[in-house]
Amino acid sequence: MTEKTSTFLVTHAEEESAVLKDVHDGQVHTLSENPGIETNDAVDATVAAEPPMEMTWEVVEIDDQRPLRVHESEEPPTVHERDIAAEQEVGDLERTERAGIGEIHVLSVAADETETAVSDVLDDEGTLARAARLGVNRVEIRSEEGVVSVRYLP
Repeated sequence: MTEKTSTFLVTHAEEESAVLKDVHDGQVHTLSENPGIETNDAVDATVAAEPPMEMTWEVVEIDDQRPLRVHESEEPPTVHERDIAAEQEVGDLERTERAGIGEIHVLSVAADETETAVSDVLDDEGTLARAARLGVNRVEIRSEEGVVSVRYLP
């Protein structure tokens, strides 16, 4: 039986089944049963392919499960984040570590594209996958004209 231990993003969950996406390699695993997980949860687990076809998977063990939350803050980007953006070209992204757990991503965007960029980050499954990979629980998006800050926070 094929087993895999990783961190997964729950991309879809129903009462009877769920779909997990490995946040490290992108592989998708359809579960034959839902072990009590919900869409947008991050799950550190071991899964095993079910014989004989190995088309569906079952959860062998869950080591950690946490809901992920992405929200837009009314707070503007910090002075540090604005300084980073001021040194960038439009379209650039800079990643910086934060004190403790997580990261901060600063994007420089065209002033008239700021709202669209925020919406894209809010709707992007990759934002949740990155949060799961980083081991954080929430993502806070701050913006002002031309600057979008994506803060991955515990």
